[in-house]
Amino acid sequence: QVQLVESGGGLVQPGGSLRLSCAASGSFFSINAMGWYRQAPGKQRELVARITSDGSTNYADSVKGRFTISMDNAKNTVFLQMNSLKPEDTAVYYCNGSFKRSRFGSDIGSWGQGTQVTVSS
Repeated sequence: QVQLVESGGGLVQPGGSLRLSCAASGSFFSINAMGWYRQAPGKQRELVARITSDGSTNYADSVKGRFTISMDNAKNTVFLQMNSLKPEDTAVYYCNGSFKRSRFGSDIGSWGQGTQVTVSS
């Protein structure tokens, strides 16, 4: 019902910046919350950043002060601005969202396909 399409990943040098985008499409009434997760080889998937419908945000300690999550409500798109990138940030980044089906409906979750971020000299 809800599709998430990610873009913006790539190869960047340490200290560089990238901006990830995630656009939601399909049938839903409203967005409850959206976030970004990442998974490095051999590691567990972890929460990077999250934003709720009221604008509340939270970040992993490892990215606090370097990454910023934001949302364009008109375009149903969430962004992750990543600055001062480190090799430890290398991972596949996944967009996640929670959506309300209709005015009186239940919630539905969705995941993006993932986009590779590589930080290397």
